[in-house]
Amino acid sequence: MIIHTNEVLFEEVQSETLVVGVSKHVENTPKWDTFLNSFGEHIGDWVKSGDISTELKKIVKIPVSNHESVKRVLFVGIGDRKQLTQEKVREAFGLVGKELLTSKPESLAIWLPSFTSEAIVVADVAYLAAEGIGMGSFTYEGYKTTSNVPDYYLPSIELLMDEEDDEVVSYFEVGTIYADAVNEARILVNTPGNVLTSTQLGEYARELGETYGFETEILGKKEIEELGMGALLAVNQGSVEEPRLIALKYQATDDWTDVVGLVGKGITFDTGGYSIKTKTGIVGMKGDMGGAAAVLGAMQIIGELRPNKNVIAIIASTDNMISGNAFKPDDVITSMSGKTIEILNTDAEGRLVLADAVTYAKQQGANYIVDVATLTGGVITALGYDKTGALTNDEEFFETFMESSLETGEFVWRLPLTENDKKRIRKSDVADLNNSPGGDGHMIFGGGFVGEFVEETPWIHLDIAGTSDTKAAHDFGPKGGTGVMVRTLATLVERMADEE
Repeated sequence: MIIHTNEVLFEEVQSETLVVGVSKHVENTPKWDTFLNSFGEHIGDWVKSGDISTELKKIVKIPVSNHESVKRVLFVGIGDRKQLTQEKVREAFGLVGKELLTSKPESLAIWLPSFTSEAIVVADVAYLAAEGIGMGSFTYEGYKTTSNVPDYYLPSIELLMDEEDDEVVSYFEVGTIYADAVNEARILVNTPGNVLTSTQLGEYARELGETYGFETEILGKKEIEELGMGALLAVNQGSVEEPRLIALKYQATDDWTDVVGLVGKGITFDTGGYSIKTKTGIVGMKGDMGGAAAVLGAMQIIGELRPNKNVIAIIASTDNMISGNAFKPDDVITSMSGKTIEILNTDAEGRLVLADAVTYAKQQGANYIVDVATLTGGVITALGYDKTGALTNDEEFFETFMESSLETGEFVWRLPLTENDKKRIRKSDVADLNNSPGGDGHMIFGGGFVGEFVEETPWIHLDIAGTSDTKAAHDFGPKGGTGVMVRTLATLVERMADEE
């Protein structure tokens, strides 16, 4: 519902909670004073005196007694309006989303113009509000028998603006679509490995494909063997669970050309194999399919928005277990591409399944490839937990990607991939490649290994080992899966479609 507020008095507001942005530079205008004082004669003075904080991301709740519908106003500090950015607005609404989990109002009204600046228009605010509230209101109770909390909470929404604008409504709807997809990816990452097996991940993808009309392939072990995917099969050797090769095809044009390939690592649990992880390092490895979750989340957005760009999503999925059949150091395996690989570390398994996945993506017509993976602890050592590491072989493609990353506020930092790095990946006495050249430059070697199979196809590698999961609550949700790169991948596809 949209309420037009040409005269500012909010008598028509139906919602019980109203969200308003307050700035350090509140203009002393009759319009503003009239609005504030319509909810209590002292509220305007409280804002100006600082009792209602204008500090960025500070929320103050004021009860209202003189309005038929509105029971409370959430004043959200947005700091200095001249320094307001889209990311700050998104973060402010993330905190509003977290507040909704506590108060659980049935309805919420947002006065959009109060969050604008010279650089941020009402349509931007609508999009950022939907994203921030949608992601911020996410929670995950998992399998607690005492819980009746939904995974995320969204009340009915009223958008308040100065004049009717269908574009604003559309932007809010798109922001909601983006937030929903992020939250779905978070649920996947948080799901235990005994529940989300490769089989179940395949079924999730199949349902997604049916929902959005994607051409869908879910290949089992027999079909994977027929394709000669020796790298994926090697990682799966120790498991009682069959592997899956998942392909979702979104065809936007008459011709299957100029195709973007989104490739995700789908390791549903990683013991490290015979290069076994430590007792502390092994905990949390249910999230080793964060790359697959990011790709599936992006495909959900693509299915909703239908951009004019051909996309194929490929996910190679298995767990990495230990048994008498498991692959081991010193083994030599043959990938789908025909390249042979000396196994020096069975815990460097993600790059192996990605090798076959990107080969299949190319076979299916991908002209550009982005692979996403919780690949290495080395990216955390290099960049910390709040930055995604990247490699690329194509400057123009990466520039478009970085524009998308800046738009979504998901921080990405590019690392170099040199000829010397490639020589170390290719160094083996018994095979074409080795899967673990050393602990130094670990993130570069992991991504660079995948690059050996991409070859000349324009390519971006994203290592989300640090960013796919968080150990503490944050502006956009609780600890656990973050849904990182869902929004950036979808935005990249939309940008590439717009460039046509």
